[in-house]
Amino acid sequence: MAGGGGGGEGEPEFQIAPMIDVLLVLLIFFMSIATTAVSRYDPTVQLPVAPDANKKEDSENEIVFNVHWRAAEDVAVTTFEETEYLEIEPLLPRLAALKKALPGARVLIRSDGETPVRYVNDIVELAARAGLDDITFATLAR
Repeated sequence: MAGGGGGGEGEPEFQIAPMIDVLLVLLIFFMSIATTAVSRYDPTVQLPVAPDANKKEDSENEIVFNVHWRAAEDVAVTTFEETEYLEIEPLLPRLAALKKALPGARVLIRSDGETPVRYVNDIVELAARAGLDDITFATLAR
């Protein structure tokens, strides 16, 4: 009886090529997932310190705003989905669409500690007008 894929004495050979193919596919998959998740959080934002802050449980359905305070220019630059905005009013239709598309969506505001509160308040008001009522603020717990 003819059999394939075996050694001379009935010992099957381990095929390494399919294993490498599967590992490469998994590697590419996890790399693509990691870059989209990490790109939402800008590491250059100097978060304020809040010693009593609670750790967030998950980041599912998060709508992330990164706010940079440029003191020399006296302006706050808001980054949303990798695009910088000086005025956030044009984002209202996009936020309303995200509210419909993501049930249980939560707004996360990551702002420099030196940013005047009026700029953060503008984001809160915009989210409220879009129908988003779950808003959290990122801080460092030290």
